[in-house]
Amino acid sequence: MPEAKFATAKPTGFDQIPVIDISAINTEDGFSEIARELVHTAKSVGFFYIKGHGIPEQLIEKAFAASERFFNLSVEDKSTIAVDKNQRGWMGQGMTRLEGAKTHDAKEVFFWGWEVDSNDPDVAAGIPMVFPNQWPDDVAPFLRRDLLPYYDAVISLSRTALSALAFGLGKPKEFFAAAYEKPLGRGQLVYYPPMNAEDELEQRFGAASHTDFGVLTILLQDMQGGLQVLNQSDEWIEAPPIKGSFVCNIGDLLERWTDGHLISTKHRVINRNKTARYSIPVFCDPASQTIIDPSDFSYTSGHYEKITAGEHIAMRNSNNFTQYKK
Repeated sequence: MPEAKFATAKPTGFDQIPVIDISAINTEDGFSEIARELVHTAKSVGFFYIKGHGIPEQLIEKAFAASERFFNLSVEDKSTIAVDKNQRGWMGQGMTRLEGAKTHDAKEVFFWGWEVDSNDPDVAAGIPMVFPNQWPDDVAPFLRRDLLPYYDAVISLSRTALSALAFGLGKPKEFFAAAYEKPLGRGQLVYYPPMNAEDELEQRFGAASHTDFGVLTILLQDMQGGLQVLNQSDEWIEAPPIKGSFVCNIGDLLERWTDGHLISTKHRVINRNKTARYSIPVFCDPASQTIIDPSDFSYTSGHYEKITAGEHIAMRNSNNFTQYKK
C-alpha cells in the first residue's frame, strides 16, 4: 500500500464548520439568534464561516488584486519595507517558524496594523505592538490606497461580531466597544507558493499547525483551498472556501479571556495547487493595554492570569518570527 501523503485532511460538511448568516444582525430578533449561534459555535468548534456580512465585493476584489500586485514585485522593491521588530512590512520566505514546527513556513507576508503616526502618544510611550505602518508608497502606492478601505470594513465587521459574542455571553452589547476604539487590528497579506518535492520531504507547510494569538480572526481566502482545521475528534478536516464568505475563528486571547469556554482551534495551510494561494487574515485584537481578565465574564477557575493584549501578542511574535531572534 502506498504511503499516505503528508498533511492529508478529510473533506468536511458544514455541520463541522458551520456557516452563519449574519444578514439580520441589525434587527432585534436577528441579533439575539445570531448571538446565540455564534457563542454556541465558538464554544463547540471555534471556527465558522460568516456570510451576509455586507462588505462590498468591490472592496474584496481590490484588496486581493493589490495583494497579488505587491507580491509580484521584485525582491529588491519589497525589501524597501523589510519587516522590522515592530512587525510591520514585508517578510520573505523562511522567516516564520511556528512553535513546534519541523521547519520554517513556505510563505511571504506583508504586515500592517491600525494606522498611527510616529508622534502618536502610544508610540511615544512605547506601548507594545503600537507602531506606524511601513507602506511601500515609493514602489507600490496602490497598496495603502486599495487595502485600507477593506481593512476598515473588516474592523467594523469585527465590532459587530464581538458585540453579538458579548451579548451571547451575558454581557452588554457594548462590552468590547471601548477596547476597539483604537484596536491593534493586525492585518496580513499572505502569499503561499505552490508546494514542491522538497517541501513534501521536509514536511513544510504554508503555515504549520498553530492557534491564532489574538481575539477574533476574520480571514479572506481565495478559491484555491488548502486551509485545514483540527476538529474536536483530533482529525484534520478541510475548510474549503465559500464564495462571498469569511472564515472566522476564536484566538488564544479570547479563549483566555473566557477561561477556556470559547475555543481557540488549531489550523494549518498547505498549498498543493499548481498556482499561488493568497489570503488576507485580519486579527481583530483590542487596544494594546486592554486587560485580558477571565473574571470579566465571572470565570474564576484560576487557569489564566491577567495579561494585556499587547504583552501577550508581543511575546507570541518573539517565539515565532526570526527577526526577533537576531
